[in-house]
Amino acid sequence: MKYLKIFLLILLSGLLIAEYPKRILFVGNSYLYYNDSVHNHVERMLIEHYEDEDIITKSATIGGSRLNNHNIEHLLDFRNLQLDRQIDLLIMQGGSKEVTTSKLRSIFTDTAVNYSKKAQHFGIETALYMTHAYLNNDPRYEPNLIEKIKMAYYDAGKQSNSEVAPVGIAYEMAYKERPDIALHHPDGTHPGLLGTYLGSYVVFSMITNSSPEGLKYNYLDQISDDDLLFLQEIAWKAYLKHKKQYN
Repeated sequence: MKYLKIFLLILLSGLLIAEYPKRILFVGNSYLYYNDSVHNHVERMLIEHYEDEDIITKSATIGGSRLNNHNIEHLLDFRNLQLDRQIDLLIMQGGSKEVTTSKLRSIFTDTAVNYSKKAQHFGIETALYMTHAYLNNDPRYEPNLIEKIKMAYYDAGKQSNSEVAPVGIAYEMAYKERPDIALHHPDGTHPGLLGTYLGSYVVFSMITNSSPEGLKYNYLDQISDDDLLFLQEIAWKAYLKHKKQYN
């Protein structure tokens, strides 16, 4: 009986350890790869949080691409990613213009559903990385674009049985609390380092279902302690707000 209890304890510990994804693939465009790439930051945050060096993230990005520009069949063969086994989580990001018209939103949703089904066939969890809105110095700017973004990602998420990382919502909340914060690159479309960090914290919150507050990771010590804490708090608030709206 004693040895049976020990065996069951070890088995349970193994199951608990396996509850979080250790092989994660991000698919998208420059919104992901700016500033040393979201996938790298998320990996370092997860390693710190779980104290597990066996977490590996990969990224497949094409500048200016839409989601349907990616060869998902190729990417779902883990050998093409130089991995030792199949990924546990696929996170997909659409092109920023894919939310702007009903036709483009329809294509985006169809693609998300198609790619998710193919991934889920292998037992892979799927999620969507919600993009942020343009600033008014970008010629594509339109007021309240975040509403179209939310509609597109929530619709695609529900139809594809995918979680949504509410990055765009986090941007809006951050700018509301601190209008002077520089989340965007000066071009008004791409993320600056703080924006990339905010997006990474949101993904962290989605994966762990916990707040990123207290994480020490700071990329080359380029971010102030005050900004780190602010972004961590906003990411968690955005995720909690999203859960109420999405579920």
